[in-house]
Amino acid sequence: MDGALLQILPSVLLEGLLLGCVYAMVALGYTMVYGVLGLINFAHSEIFMIGAVAGIEVFRYLQPFVPNPFLLLALGLVAGGAAAGLVAVCMERLAYRPLRRHGGGNRLVPLITAIGVSFFLQDLVRLIEGLWHNEFYMSYPSYPALEKILSLPLNLEVQPKALIVMAVSVAMMAGLSLLVKRTRLGKAIRAVAQDAQTASLMGVNPDRIIAQTFLIGGFLGGVAGVLFGIMFTQINPYVGFMPGIKAFTAAVLGGIGNIPGAMVGGLVLGCIETVGGTYLPLVTGGAVGSEYTDVLAFGVLVLLLLFRPSGLLGKHQAEKV
Repeated sequence: MDGALLQILPSVLLEGLLLGCVYAMVALGYTMVYGVLGLINFAHSEIFMIGAVAGIEVFRYLQPFVPNPFLLLALGLVAGGAAAGLVAVCMERLAYRPLRRHGGGNRLVPLITAIGVSFFLQDLVRLIEGLWHNEFYMSYPSYPALEKILSLPLNLEVQPKALIVMAVSVAMMAGLSLLVKRTRLGKAIRAVAQDAQTASLMGVNPDRIIAQTFLIGGFLGGVAGVLFGIMFTQINPYVGFMPGIKAFTAAVLGGIGNIPGAMVGGLVLGCIETVGGTYLPLVTGGAVGSEYTDVLAFGVLVLLLLFRPSGLLGKHQAEKV
């Protein structure tokens, strides 16, 4: 029995890393907005969903003209990221910016607004898809070139689309790290996150930087939505809820507001889910099934925050006086 458990461990961990990459990309959107505004943008899960819907529309309309599935997937990723980023910028401009200027500094008002925007986007996409295509559940097309089985060392079997998901996720996360640490925009984002008023006195436009932060986070969330659709095939206007909650959990797990922490938290949470979902039924003889995976993941989060409230890579922030 122990030998069999160890034999499947590499494939289970690979699946966990695959899921964790998607969580990490969505978690980056949460953590960037929180780092700059101190706002938990719960509508970011719907940004993820909009990216997935935009991707499927690209597949639907460009499939007859673009026979190469890899090129079609690349176009879907760009379109999904662009659509999600645009909606995120509109969300910031129409919903959150007026609150920053006239909301009196009450943190609960933007939080409730984010929840309202989330419901609005869900029903808006449902209305559009219902009127346009008369369907609620949408399915990504399948391509043999993306779904054939490849053999890797350690008796691993993986599909090309899984490798693409991991490669795109790692590239996007590495690119974001370089942007934040090495570019002028990244320095401006860090300046606004540290002290927006002082940054404005030094020539930085906080409103513009915040909008660009929403654009970057939305783009990452939209790309993650397309990758999620490629992995799990079927989506709907409410598909972003659970991945969004998991991604927020990953951001807290790694240290909310910490970009490397969001990446690590997503990967850790993905591995916890897949390892727990695979081994719990085997270890307990079926008494505890894979449906308790979420209990395990959130239980680990609660235990971690009891002993390390700042998360895995978060740092204690001294209170400003």
